[in-house]
Amino acid sequence: MHKEERLPQNAKEGILFMLIISLISVNTIAPIIMGMERGFSIEVYLDTLKIVPLMWGIVIILVRFVAGPLEGKILPKFIEKTDGFNARILMNTFFNVTVLSIILTIVGSWVGAREISIEPIQISFSAGLGILG
Repeated sequence: MHKEERLPQNAKEGILFMLIISLISVNTIAPIIMGMERGFSIEVYLDTLKIVPLMWGIVIILVRFVAGPLEGKILPKFIEKTDGFNARILMNTFFNVTVLSIILTIVGSWVGAREISIEPIQISFSAGLGILG
């Protein structure tokens, strides 16, 4: 089988890739959400930076131990061995982003509120059912 040169080739490159992508994601998504909630200002951004290290760690753990394994089980049901690089990357990205979005909607609410409750789960599922119904 053809070896793909565009992907990380070993664990060290994989970790570096994951660190870069997760730092960009956490440092972009969290400030935007906080800005939309509390207004865009330097104070809000600096306040967000206090939460970024925790969220970054959560994202890394979720990618490694939840999204990755789930994607590994789901992906073969949607792509064939003969599918190309672009199809594989598209589906991989789609599944990882979907899984992480669902989980981080709930976990991010817990981190932001500084408490674990059932409310984010109820709101997420009721909003999702409202879209479907």
